[in-house]
Amino acid sequence: MSKGIIAKKIGMTGVYTPDGRYVPVTVLQAGPCVVTQIKTEATDGYPALQLGFDDKRAKRVNKPLKGHMAKSGEKLFAHLREFAVDDPAEYTLGQEITTGLFEVGDKVDITGTTKGRGFSGVIKRHGFHGGRATHGSKSHRVPGSIGCSAWPSKVIKGKKMPGQYGDARKTIKNLEIIDIRPEENLLFVKGAVPGAKSGLILVRNLKKSSKK
Repeated sequence: MSKGIIAKKIGMTGVYTPDGRYVPVTVLQAGPCVVTQIKTEATDGYPALQLGFDDKRAKRVNKPLKGHMAKSGEKLFAHLREFAVDDPAEYTLGQEITTGLFEVGDKVDITGTTKGRGFSGVIKRHGFHGGRATHGSKSHRVPGSIGCSAWPSKVIKGKKMPGQYGDARKTIKNLEIIDIRPEENLLFVKGAVPGAKSGLILVRNLKKSSKK
């Protein structure tokens, strides 16, 4: 059964494992989420659940969304996201989804939006080394030559150049859940995940392992 939950990034810290290892972790507030819509092959062409997360004031929600969310209860949500499931019949409208979906040691795929860094040069955006700082050099942070003169007389598509950096959807795969605190709706995931603090995160069960 596929499983997933909407979360919010709290920040990073570290924990000690029972064998004494120090592990850097990202703390996520995972849910509780509410099932706001159930999609099936017959009605929508594919099986999925729509989950709502993070309460929102009524005056901030328009009438169509209020009517949509009223089918699952009285709560109004700031975020609605879909997750694929194998059997939608196992769920009901208004059902609460919590960290109980996961167990310590599970591997998950985590999707978030990376921090936006605006228009950046090649050193910050692509990790270029830059020119030397001595012997009269005037090329310190410039990209250098970007093409040929005679042939093909153009800049090759995909050339690493300055431009917009960050603010992109990114998925990190095969991250391990180190600890779960269900009473606080917290997941501790090994390593870093995309996004800033309080950013929206989607946690899904592992689709395909990156290990051979």
